[in-house]
Amino acid sequence: MSYAIIPARGGSKRIPKKNIIDFLGKPLIAYSIQVAKECFDEVIVSTDCQEIAEIAMCYGAKVPFLRNATLSDDFTPTLDVIKDAIVQCKIQEKEEVCCIYPTAPLLQKKTLSKSKTLLREDIAYIFGATSFSFTPFRSFTYQDDKLQMQFPQFQNTRSQDLPTLYHDAGQFYLGYAKSFENHIPIFSPNSIPYLLSNLEVQDIDTLEDLELAKLKYKALFSED
Repeated sequence: MSYAIIPARGGSKRIPKKNIIDFLGKPLIAYSIQVAKECFDEVIVSTDCQEIAEIAMCYGAKVPFLRNATLSDDFTPTLDVIKDAIVQCKIQEKEEVCCIYPTAPLLQKKTLSKSKTLLREDIAYIFGATSFSFTPFRSFTYQDDKLQMQFPQFQNTRSQDLPTLYHDAGQFYLGYAKSFENHIPIFSPNSIPYLLSNLEVQDIDTLEDLELAKLKYKALFSED
């Protein structure tokens, strides 16, 4: 058996009810559930919110338990939530488990399918990643009307001569149950990033982010 576990608590602050906010006619979480159903045998939503649970079940996910409040605050690590779901659902350590965030409408079936072919016993996780749109080596702080370069040694270096840096796409973490149960860090030496284009990635923390995600979704899936 293979499992997708979607962590979706109800207490989002910056965008109230973000996980179930309308996204082009469907609750945002519906997109994660639907792509997960195409790639995994069972889709489980871990939530502390009855409203999210009911919506998740309407779209074909299972909600076998309501998450404890101690695992539902702003500071609870994702690994703790996924481990809890693995224990609650009695998932065996050698079973394939994928954490998929409820705010990943740009996640595609082909991404998950290709990632699954990369997973081996000696791999901790496969996770989505993308390059920074602008090089962080040119970053600076601006406080008290004072500008301070973070990497002054690169101030005059051509951008094409700087190394490409990547960041987590915030979409999925694929591994075996034992990796989550043993709290192996996502960004461990034995993890493999699955590289995505900037068009395929959009963090959703503000209403502006939400609108950008809609534009990217339309561009990605215009032919569907």
